[in-house]
Amino acid sequence: MAIVDLDIPISENSIRSLHVGDQVRLFGTMVTARDAAHKYIKDTFFHGPIPEGEREVHDALKRLWQGGAMYHCGPVVSRDDAGTWRFVSAGPTTSIREEPYEADVIAYFGLRAVIGKGGMGPKTLAACQEHGAVYLHAIGGAATLIASYVREVLTVYKKDELGVPEAFWVIRVEGFPAVVTMDAHGESLHEQMFASSAEKLAELIGPR
Repeated sequence: MAIVDLDIPISENSIRSLHVGDQVRLFGTMVTARDAAHKYIKDTFFHGPIPEGEREVHDALKRLWQGGAMYHCGPVVSRDDAGTWRFVSAGPTTSIREEPYEADVIAYFGLRAVIGKGGMGPKTLAACQEHGAVYLHAIGGAATLIASYVREVLTVYKKDELGVPEAFWVIRVEGFPAVVTMDAHGESLHEQMFASSAEKLAELIGPR
């Protein structure tokens, strides 16, 4: 199977051409966001006027995530004497924790790709189908390897308020590998595997 290279920002047509099981490589700028970042987005941007002090972050995320990619990741970082940040470890975070937020985030920012591990639920799947987005499964247990695809840390938002793992890290990646496990056609490899496992379990247990 051929690997599909995707340049960020990603077009809707490119996303809708993908199907579960497709392997992709990402090139361009993405932004990390975990639990505290999602709560911050909901509390700050989704309820009334945006506070003046939060406008910079809001506008940056709107620009970066329009056709862009979010990575569920709490990186381990280092900083050299010149003040340059570097990702030491960049493994994916379990994504289901963001299920209460993700559909609204996809719709609001125009995201095309959400990257993490373990898959997400029906609300996110429906949002992917409606807005033209995919969920990409990154390699769990290979945090150092994944960090090697992060070529540059461009900037960081909310590090002091949210902490290093929960901050919005803006990174440039080259060849970041992932697999489509939820597509824009309503298909979820995670749901398929759950159904298949349940069927196999029923066969093993047999009639009661």
